Amino acid sequence: MSENMQENAVRFPLYQRVRNDHDIHVYIEEQNKSMHAMGFTEHSFAHIGVVADRVGYILETLGVDDHTIDLALTAAWMHDLGNVVNRVDHSQSGALMTFYLLDKMGIPAEDIAPIVRAIGNHDEGSGVPVSNIAAALIIADKSDVRRSRVQDEIKDFDIHDRVNYSVKTSLLKINQDRTAIKLKLELDTRYGEIGDYFEIFMERMLLCRKAAAFLHLDFHLIINEQTLM
Repeated sequence: MSENMQENAVRFPLYQRVRNDHDIHVYIEEQNKSMHAMGFTEHSFAHIGVVADRVGYILETLGVDDHTIDLALTAAWMHDLGNVVNRVDHSQSGALMTFYLLDKMGIPAEDIAPIVRAIGNHDEGSGVPVSNIAAALIIADKSDVRRSRVQDEIKDFDIHDRVNYSVKTSLLKINQDRTAIKLKLELDTRYGEIGDYFEIFMERMLLCRKAAAFLHLDFHLIINEQTLM
């Protein structure tokens, strides 16, 4: 184990525990099989890894304590488990699955409650930034747009595939004054136009704005050097 991994295991013990849990690993793999079968973008370990990294970055940059970050990283790792049941209402079913799995592991209610609250509120259909953890999870999840998330062949692309495939680079950054968070994207317009992005992601970006406001940040979306929000 590297020095950094050892440090994280000490700082974020619950997160390390769920990352190594066999049952959780299986559910993550199985829910992504459903996403692939339904034509959705990748929701497996690459996605949840990006989300966890961004959740940790947001909260650590804002000076949040390690225990809260540990709970937030755990929420990020488990946030899409509900897809194994159905994509519809997956945030709520995922929250219930997370409650069961963490309760079975003997995690105290004081730690389970903020995790399931965040997971149950991360989706744009019904989600609300009800806590710092939920707000960070919303931004981290909705900002993960990238070419490598596409699971279908180019000939089978729908608009979601085209938009994700068009994203060459994606950067989430909090400014030095900690007053704003920026999602900066570089789009290859041969595959998807800026208008296509807004057609399918406007609701997500508006939720990101609400989540940023909960964290006392302005949210800005920059695509191909143009500030659009």
